[in-house]
Amino acid sequence: MAKHDVRIQVNGAEQRSEVDSRLLLVHFLREVAGLTGTHIGCDTTHCGACTVLLDGRPVKSCTVLAVQADGREVMTVEGLEQNGALHPIQEGFFQEHGLQCGYCTPGMMMTGYALLEDNPDPSEAEIRRAISGNLCRCTGYVNIVKSVQHAAAAKRAS
Repeated sequence: MAKHDVRIQVNGAEQRSEVDSRLLLVHFLREVAGLTGTHIGCDTTHCGACTVLLDGRPVKSCTVLAVQADGREVMTVEGLEQNGALHPIQEGFFQEHGLQCGYCTPGMMMTGYALLEDNPDPSEAEIRRAISGNLCRCTGYVNIVKSVQHAAAAKRAS
């Protein structure tokens, strides 16, 4: 198998490694970078549990090769918290009970974060459209939507 040297900025820190050309970004993050917050759900892009930001855009890391992220920036759920303070999207999920089992939560948070970066005051329909690629089997989405709304309000207030 072909090996490639990759340098990926992950949550602001450079990660360098020699990887197999077929290594998925989700496995790079979990096994090479040691960041297990990104979950592996379906390996087919259907569930969104593995959603991370690649150069600021949400992607399902189970279908992105690590070599495709070479020289680029990746943000995972671990990158949300800064200096011991929760990001408003994390606080929203806490305050509005936006999780039950928690499996989809990292992907939902990253999708919500990206939405709020583009649209600081999304409507309920816009939130639902944004998270439509992320599946949750527990919550029914009501509290997830409330969590994103809470985060949006907190970001606007600060």
